[in-house]
Amino acid sequence: MSYSTEVFPLIVLAPFRPSYIIQCGWPAITKKPIDGLKPVQAMVLADTHLLGSRNGHWFDKWRREWQMHRAFQTAMTLHQPEIVFVLGDLFDEGKWCSQKEFDEYVKTFFNLFKVPDGTTMYFVVGNHDIGFHYSITPQLQSRFEKQLDAPPVRLVSVRGNHFVLINSMAMERDGCALCSRAVDEIDKIAVVTINISTIMYYSKHAISFQHYPLYRESDSMCTEPDAAPLPERNNLFVERWHCLSKESTEYLVESLRPRAAFGAHTHHSCMLRHSFVPTESHKIEFVEYTVPSFSWRNRPDPKYYLLTVSPEEVKVSKCAMPREWNMQVTAIVMLLLLLLYCKYQISRPTQSNYKLLSGKKV
Repeated sequence: MSYSTEVFPLIVLAPFRPSYIIQCGWPAITKKPIDGLKPVQAMVLADTHLLGSRNGHWFDKWRREWQMHRAFQTAMTLHQPEIVFVLGDLFDEGKWCSQKEFDEYVKTFFNLFKVPDGTTMYFVVGNHDIGFHYSITPQLQSRFEKQLDAPPVRLVSVRGNHFVLINSMAMERDGCALCSRAVDEIDKIAVVTINISTIMYYSKHAISFQHYPLYRESDSMCTEPDAAPLPERNNLFVERWHCLSKESTEYLVESLRPRAAFGAHTHHSCMLRHSFVPTESHKIEFVEYTVPSFSWRNRPDPKYYLLTVSPEEVKVSKCAMPREWNMQVTAIVMLLLLLLYCKYQISRPTQSNYKLLSGKKV
């Protein structure tokens, strides 16, 4: 193989596959797994916000879908996760679109975010998928649940590790049918997971996944480099709009006693250490992670998380994708190099044109 004629085009095309620049790997657990149980490797992403017919330009829609498709498929190739959790707002216009458009939405999502055999994808619903609590209809809730296999609450158990997926908009605790169904399921799961973790030494409390962050006054306590920018970071949150209510947060924590919690919704990153003390003799401590958006439309540096989970530990690695302006500059530079390379290939002397110029018969 000639480097100059075959490898060079691959180098030129590299910046058009932005996720090839990803430098990220699975975090390692520090404690030896009990009974040789293999840790669970899970990928977490959120807020893909696929555009529909109302918002955005067709070119922007195509560009964002292409970027996320290439990034996700490369992540699948590089990491080969066992599980993928998508934390809501898959669709930007799910709460408005017709059934026909929603069907197209779902088809597009699975084409863009196709997972290989051996990888299972789970979903929680976001407010852009079915609306905020006040605007959810049975039809909106039902179609997302059926077509994405995403009930209001779901328990996923893998090798002694329990993952609870929760519909944030069903945590209003106002007695509505959706909320009552969700509370009933959480109460059942709480009994199961707490009893199992008490009886079976290799099984621990659950890890929760939902779209909204748990209750907090604002993002002012978030100090990650990719946290919300100032002064936005200091804006006060509205309960049930920007985060769960304080009441619902306390209910979830006391019911599930999570060893870690994951949310999204803000499009920014945050890591908070929580300490709840329901009684004087009992303390619930865990870390909450807010997952940034996976789309370049929502932030200049999308992220996703890699989790290595054993019954003893939860290790988290945040994976950064390149900033969009980096990709644009790189693409322009590489395109110029490609044009120069093509010009050189066309203009350089070859055996055939040498004979023509010298007047020799071919």
